[in-house]
Amino acid sequence: MTSEGEHPLPRPRSAVHWIAFGVGAGLAPRAPGTAGTAVAIPIYLAIAPQPPAVHALVVALVIGLGIWVCGRTARDLGVHDHPGIVLDEIAGFLVAMTALPFELPWIVAGFVAFRILDIVKPWPISLAERRVGGGLGIMLDDLIAGALACAGLHAVRYAIGA
Repeated sequence: MTSEGEHPLPRPRSAVHWIAFGVGAGLAPRAPGTAGTAVAIPIYLAIAPQPPAVHALVVALVIGLGIWVCGRTARDLGVHDHPGIVLDEIAGFLVAMTALPFELPWIVAGFVAFRILDIVKPWPISLAERRVGGGLGIMLDDLIAGALACAGLHAVRYAIGA
């Protein structure tokens, strides 16, 4: 296994890897997590105008698929949460945008809030990252970051009366 400090560019060897790498976004030499989050924007744009149940179903499918795909890819690469695995960022952003207005300022705010929380990893995000392994562990810290971003943005929305 590669040590946690070493992260060479991943070499996708299967469709599972390509999905985990966000169809190539995780191959970005700098900020692959940000690139992966950017891949989530068109997905969000496609589901946001749909009924809330569709958004929830897509998010649930991405999470369920992500747990398996990310776990499998991490095992294949020999690194628990390789930076090239970005499906977790995609899921986290979709969670962050739950029930927010389908407007550019909210999309930008969701992107920024999610990325900050995902990078800084305050408690309980850091706790989940340290304590939970496998595909669930890879996904969980981003899902918590997404949920915290969502809660914060809804608080802002309430405070400004939007």
